[in-house]
Amino acid sequence: MFVHYSLCVPAVCLLDSSSCGCCLMQRQMFRMESFFNMSLTELQRDLQRAQAALHNLRASRSAFSVALTDTRRCLGPFREDTVVMYQSVFLNLGDGYSTSTGVFTAPRSGVYSLALTVYSDAGSPGATLAACARLRRNGGVLASPSEHNMQDQEDSVSVTMAVQLNAGDRVDVLLPAGCFLCDSDNHYNTFTGFLLYATD
Repeated sequence: MFVHYSLCVPAVCLLDSSSCGCCLMQRQMFRMESFFNMSLTELQRDLQRAQAALHNLRASRSAFSVALTDTRRCLGPFREDTVVMYQSVFLNLGDGYSTSTGVFTAPRSGVYSLALTVYSDAGSPGATLAACARLRRNGGVLASPSEHNMQDQEDSVSVTMAVQLNAGDRVDVLLPAGCFLCDSDNHYNTFTGFLLYATD
C-alpha cells in the first residue's frame, strides 16, 4: 500500500493504524534521501576543489636541466660577452627553457632553485680565466662563478642558489669576453632550475 507523505500524520495513524509503519518508513526514506543529497553536494564541492588544486599544481610545474653539448667542443673565447645556448636538454618541464635563445622564462612567480656548473680545459690557449660565467636575471648578475687554477689542467666551479622570480623574468648564463667553456658527452657544463613553490 502506498501512502503519500502528506498523509503520514498522527491523525491518519489514529484512523488507520495499518498505514503507520508505511508512514514511518517513508519519513525515514525522506530523511535518508535528504542526507544523501546533502552529502553528494558536499562531495561534489570537495571534488571541484581537488580538481582545481590539481590543475593549479600541474600548471605550476616548471623544471629544466640542460648541458652545453653532446659532442666534444669548446665555446669561446669571444671578444664580447655572449649568452650561452645550452643544446643538450635533459628536462624541460613546462617548456620554460629555450635552446634558441639560451633563456629560461619563469612561467609564474615563485621561489626557484638555480644551479650552474662551468668547466673548461685550462690548457687551452687564449683565455684570461678558463672557467667563468655569469648567472643573470633580467640582465642583472646573480652570481659570477669563476676558477683558474694554474696547478692543474682543468678548471670547474659550481653555484646553487634560491631566487625569487616573477612571472616573465628571464634567466640566462653569460660567457664573459675572454672566457671559454669546454664540454663533451660527459656534460661537464650544466644549467638547471626548478620551481620550489609558487608565490602567486
